[in-house]
Amino acid sequence: MKGSEGTLNNVGQIMLANFPNPAGLESIGRNMYLETIATGAPIVSAPGQQGTGEIYQGSLENSNVETVTELVNLITAQRAYEINSRAIKASDEMLSTINNLS
Repeated sequence: MKGSEGTLNNVGQIMLANFPNPAGLESIGRNMYLETIATGAPIVSAPGQQGTGEIYQGSLENSNVETVTELVNLITAQRAYEINSRAIKASDEMLSTINNLS
């Protein structure tokens, strides 16, 4: 913020929090979390201090997913599901045939 004489004045500091047990955070959706008893007390510090992350103005976060790899994995999982479904259906039909013979 500019002061009356055109000088810059620091009016605040964004602080970040780490938790001893981050797995205990409760997800409330939209990438937001709540502190719980399981997380422990938050460790609040300035960015880049005590193991916290850093904040960069005007930067964009890249995706952490390789789209092509995940699409191949999805197709593989879908085919495995179809094969298992057919095997269960064939087994069901065989059991039905055996029951009808008795």
